[in-house]
Amino acid sequence: MVDGVFNVLFLCTGNSARSIIAEAILNKVGSGKFRAYSAGSQPKGAVNPSTVRLLQGLGYDTSGFRSKSWSEFAKPGAPALDFVFTVCDDAAGETCPVWPGQPMTAHWGIPDPAAARGSEAEIALAFSNAYRMLLRRIEIFTALPLASLDRLSLQQKLKDIGRDEGATAKAREES
Repeated sequence: MVDGVFNVLFLCTGNSARSIIAEAILNKVGSGKFRAYSAGSQPKGAVNPSTVRLLQGLGYDTSGFRSKSWSEFAKPGAPALDFVFTVCDDAAGETCPVWPGQPMTAHWGIPDPAAARGSEAEIALAFSNAYRMLLRRIEIFTALPLASLDRLSLQQKLKDIGRDEGATAKAREES
């Protein structure tokens, strides 16, 4: 932890939707206490246009978001991470790099809105649902009394957050 701010990395395979949304939410909801980042194991190279539309519609500045590789956060000089959360099942099953800072980890898998098919309204609803689920998890996370929890208790609470409403089967199975 640097200057009282916890560094949090959200991971997804493509880093174009869920992890970007989570980064945006935590940087807003946890401002001053948390600094969020996002990355992917196989980044798409661009943020999903529906992600941008959703976040802009909710008043977020999307100009700084980009789809990037998780290797950026394993290099010398990368921020020391306090927490790393996977938000997609594929990324949770991959062998992650060694993160500086020995962060606590948990899997918060939710359905991929970028995989949604159908009308424009149905796709927008999938993105809205992903946002809602991530917002709930992040609000619970930011309300945790981090200073008063021992590492084992905190780890259990992080896993419990990942099992919240809308969790993927893999996230519900995490023990």
